[in-house]
Amino acid sequence: MFNYIDKNAWYGILIPFLGTSLGSACVFFMKNKMKLSVQRSLTGFAGGVMVAASVWSLLIPALDQSSHMGKLSFIPAVVGFAIGILFLLLLDHIIPHLHINSNQPEGPSSKFKKTTMLVLAVTLHNIPEGMAVGVIYAGYLTGNMGISAAGALALSLGIAIQNFPEGAIISMPLKSEGMKKSKAFYAGVLSGIVEPIGAIITILASNLIIPALPYFLSFAAGAMIYVVVEELIPEMSQGEHSDIGTIFFAVGFCVMMTLDVALG
Repeated sequence: MFNYIDKNAWYGILIPFLGTSLGSACVFFMKNKMKLSVQRSLTGFAGGVMVAASVWSLLIPALDQSSHMGKLSFIPAVVGFAIGILFLLLLDHIIPHLHINSNQPEGPSSKFKKTTMLVLAVTLHNIPEGMAVGVIYAGYLTGNMGISAAGALALSLGIAIQNFPEGAIISMPLKSEGMKKSKAFYAGVLSGIVEPIGAIITILASNLIIPALPYFLSFAAGAMIYVVVEELIPEMSQGEHSDIGTIFFAVGFCVMMTLDVALG
């Protein structure tokens, strides 16, 4: 096992958080409320990246690392994926949150402000992403799990790319709700802080994670797919019929697939 987190891992952990922060900074440069078509495009793009990352960076490595099980090599991927779905389903029911362009809060009733629940919704998105980065880098730091620095970096870059529009999607509506630009920016940044925290905790727990790495890789994939199906796809399809979200979903998927194959 490793005794420290090297600089490559530190960079990989922080890159997705940087993506969220840069996206949140759009609140300082965009004067008007974000157009629905732009919001759909960004949401679709983020969804495409997350699906591709779940397949190429998480599920395929989980299957590869279970290949010694022969025809039963699918078991860790299926079990981990199902647990990841159930985990996010649980969080979805116990954390009060509100999706963009929705007036109906989800989760238990609370007295939280609308802006607070908007931040909680994006924070909920970011939990599985932080775990995914942590699991990948835990595997990389052991040096014997078939995960290269470039492969781990591909996942970090992909999540950072999809975090950029997510940061903008949370900060811009907060500004339109009357929040000051600086506070909207900090709220967007705060929604992404769970990613490096979750990644570091995951890495520190590597003694428990590494023996069951295929399960944890597929767990992160299941959690990310839950977010896409439950939240991002409905958000990119709201309002009048439009194909823009679907088009950018495909673009995001191709970008992440290219990153993973080229760098992995």
